[in-house]
Amino acid sequence: MEHMLLLFIFFIPTLGLANGAETEQDFTWHLKKIPQIVSKRTFSLDSPKFEAQTKLELNSVCGIECQRKLPVPSLSDLKDLLSYETVFENGTRTLTEVNVLGIVPDPAGNTTAQRSSRKKRQIYGTDSRFSIYDKRFMTNFPFNTAVKISTGCSGILISPKHVLTAAHCLHSGKDYVKGSKRLRVGLMKTKSRGDGRKRKGAKRSRREVSVAQEDPEVTTERRRRSRGGGRKQRRSGRQQATSDGMPSFQWTRVKSTHIPKGWFKGVSGDIALDYDYAVLELKRPHKRKYMELGISPTIKMMPGSMIHFSGFDNDRSGQLVYRFCSISDESNDLFYQYCDAEPGSTGSGVYLRLKEPDKKKWKRKIIAVYSGHQWVDVNGEQQDYNVAVRITPLKYAQICFWIHGNDENCTQG
Repeated sequence: MEHMLLLFIFFIPTLGLANGAETEQDFTWHLKKIPQIVSKRTFSLDSPKFEAQTKLELNSVCGIECQRKLPVPSLSDLKDLLSYETVFENGTRTLTEVNVLGIVPDPAGNTTAQRSSRKKRQIYGTDSRFSIYDKRFMTNFPFNTAVKISTGCSGILISPKHVLTAAHCLHSGKDYVKGSKRLRVGLMKTKSRGDGRKRKGAKRSRREVSVAQEDPEVTTERRRRSRGGGRKQRRSGRQQATSDGMPSFQWTRVKSTHIPKGWFKGVSGDIALDYDYAVLELKRPHKRKYMELGISPTIKMMPGSMIHFSGFDNDRSGQLVYRFCSISDESNDLFYQYCDAEPGSTGSGVYLRLKEPDKKKWKRKIIAVYSGHQWVDVNGEQQDYNVAVRITPLKYAQICFWIHGNDENCTQG
């Protein structure tokens, strides 16, 4: 039944209701001219301390009410907020200042729609999440684009060498979190017949030892296998893991990370969810299909105001969890929604499916980064939402620049 529902969600053409009649809507990816992010100069900084604790839930952030009052950032502000830090695998750090060209200011400023508040919950009503067990889904697009970050978050593949995730998975606003110094990304793979077996007397490499120390699930799995006395018992365990559809991970080292300066305290005055995104460059390219970036449309341009994302929720250890829901509110930079989610899924890529221009083909693109369950100010009180950071034209330009190293391939999105 679950498989049938997933097929319905992903492959039935989107229909809408207009004047009481069922008609196909014009839900299309509209190409937009993208501002240019140009590198101005780069400075060397002191190496980070890597002492911050990872926090998967934030509070005292600028929420719906605060967003309405924010002035439109000046060009000078944008240059400062979009400048970025890069940390390399050897612990060195740089700051790159940027110029922003071709931007068209938004005279409307930050706007949101008025909605009623809700009580604190991370699962809203009946838990509507789906654990993906079937390897036919798990190892194919779009689910295979989901990755696991060694600091406890999720992410999404956006190029053969790049992963998009949330900034707070790597940086607290003041310092880089523990574990981000030796950052790893776990790419899904289904357990095969030969997993976990080595020739008698074979030694584990340093890399295997390091990865096992950093990821508790890898350590637990290896201990379980070592306790299986005979060959028959070990084979039974492998078959059970495969039939259950539990993914294993191919862990890859991260070469460098990019985080916008707007995320850091002291620049924005406080943690700014608007800039809760980061890009990781992998040390080696993967061969999996990745998902392209898209400019986030407004709610009314989305089929049913619906978004989708998959991640590795902590309460379903070792499982890939998919969900979809409608957006409740939006500002220029954030989506406020009640998608059922738990810590561990933060950093997931939020996507939707629209038609390509002048084509009948539908295409999925990433339009936001799931920031997690956050407390925001609503009508003078702290209320909770599940929040996602929208990919605006400026953020698209910056992320595209991080991927390609220039703005030549980032003129439209």
